[in-house]
Amino acid sequence: MPTISRPKLPKGYVDNPISEVPWEHVEKRLTESINYWLCTVYPDGRPHVVPRWGAFLDGKLYYDGSPETRHARNLEKNPNTTLHLESGNDVVIMEGTSIPASKPDLELAQRLSAAYCAKYESDGYAPKPDQWDEGGLYVFTPRQCLAWTKFFENPTKFIFE
Repeated sequence: MPTISRPKLPKGYVDNPISEVPWEHVEKRLTESINYWLCTVYPDGRPHVVPRWGAFLDGKLYYDGSPETRHARNLEKNPNTTLHLESGNDVVIMEGTSIPASKPDLELAQRLSAAYCAKYESDGYAPKPDQWDEGGLYVFTPRQCLAWTKFFENPTKFIFE
């Protein structure tokens, strides 16, 4: 479970927050989301943002793709990544690192396959558990997360140790 605190915001933004977003709410959003916006950094420092499909399991986002994609090539130089869900009202913004994952063990591969199929099979993507045996799987590990459902009431910061 992450440590909960408040984000540091300029005076006048949220001077008297009255509640916190429960981690369970954030975890549910991350688990159920269809699209995840992933921001990596070009070698020259420019941002690169791309929507990804993925599965949030065990506190990490697993997503797949070719190592030839721009975001994957960016990660080779700089693994620092930001992950954002689609809503601007029920907000989840995570900072962390993203790296190529090793071949998942059978249990994780089965869970990943099941999660992907539940979300994306109707769109034509239903990977089998051996999909990632030769690579192509990435894992995003969060360092911190900002979340709110009502900005002036409950901006919450989660720190992962």
